[in-house]
Amino acid sequence: MCSIDKATAALLGEARYEGRRMLVSRLARLTVLAQLFLPGQAQSLSHTCPPKFPSCSIANPPKFVSYKYGIPAINKGASQPATNTFLQMESHSLDVQKLRSDFLQVLRSRRSAEVPLSVENGKPVVSPFFLDNTLPTDKSQAMESCPKVVIKNFKELLKEENLYLTTEAGQQGRLPVLILSMKESKERKPAVVFLHSTNKCKEWLRPLLEAYASRGYLAIAIDSRYHGERAGSKTGYRDALISSWKKGDTMPFIFDTVWDLIKLADYLTKREDIDPARIGITGESLGGMHAWYAAFVDTRYSVVVPIIGVQGFRWAVDNDKWQARVNSIRPVFEEAQKDLGKSAIDKEVVEKVWDRIAPGLASSFDAPYTIPAIVPRPLLIVNGAKDPRCPVEGLQIPQSRATKAYGEAHCPDKFKLIVQPGIEHQLTPLMVKEASDWFEIFLKK
Repeated sequence: MCSIDKATAALLGEARYEGRRMLVSRLARLTVLAQLFLPGQAQSLSHTCPPKFPSCSIANPPKFVSYKYGIPAINKGASQPATNTFLQMESHSLDVQKLRSDFLQVLRSRRSAEVPLSVENGKPVVSPFFLDNTLPTDKSQAMESCPKVVIKNFKELLKEENLYLTTEAGQQGRLPVLILSMKESKERKPAVVFLHSTNKCKEWLRPLLEAYASRGYLAIAIDSRYHGERAGSKTGYRDALISSWKKGDTMPFIFDTVWDLIKLADYLTKREDIDPARIGITGESLGGMHAWYAAFVDTRYSVVVPIIGVQGFRWAVDNDKWQARVNSIRPVFEEAQKDLGKSAIDKEVVEKVWDRIAPGLASSFDAPYTIPAIVPRPLLIVNGAKDPRCPVEGLQIPQSRATKAYGEAHCPDKFKLIVQPGIEHQLTPLMVKEASDWFEIFLKK
């Protein structure tokens, strides 16, 4: 029995998401048969041949919705946990794998044609493009405060790579990538992916990239969809959001960039200078949401630090705390308001926009379900106590469930929520320092 399980475990490491779910289900059925006919061996099995996937307890599994506007419906209900400890672990693992599979289904529902991943060399960006007219000479004091190693002739020793990855067909499928590292190092390094906030671009993150590179990391940044080199125009992002509402053909708010990050992980794990088991991901605001969802769906991101990006979207709708988030991308909600014949943006408008431009964001894939699914990988969430876009009250359930999940996985030290007093929606030196310390602990081991 145990030899069969080992063979199955080997297959699990190679199978895709659907294959994994089928194999684990078969393993669970074999365990039930062992319980019925070989109770002694079944008990031994649960201790000597643990499941490959980490356990994750999801209380009150999400109520999957049948998405409107032509999005494929998602199967209802997560499987009910069995009474046996081993089967409980399998059930929880299946819940997480199913959640990821369902999320991938939504991502794929609005892809242009998938193409082989290719890499093209680029050149440094001379004039970074900012959607909000922020001058390239402006600097973030918080990012400038990032811990760094003082290295003589640092600029001469710094290696810069500018690349383009093809993540899907079409103009937005050309992903600009900026990578900084130190030239003299030959061994495989830990890597960290950095994601910018709304209206910014990858070049804005350069102080962080240089600081991490000085400390021995490969530091990577990308332009999110309709930003930086992918913007096209000053109104490119706004126009894409409105088009998504009207046509339902793309998901420029969070989800499309998450697809890019899956493809980025394909590339990074194949590089000879990166340790594929030590790839971290972090981001600020919109970038924090990108980091959160990329880590949820792709376990190759092994250490996760979303900064001022995690919120309970459903909680905000139910508790009338959606205004600040809506105002950050207000034009699409104003367009929806007119199309729905409303005199003002209200709860119904907000719900319909989320359901249209990011299906499941305020239901199946909200923070209470996707945050605990990151277990057992180290997860640090950093928010401001007075942040109106990410109200800390909306994090109570995600925090509680994540704490429980990390406790059940016997790694409570790998989850932490830091709420900085008196801070609204802004990146601070404390947040930068806490993120830096988190990566030093869990990526430098």
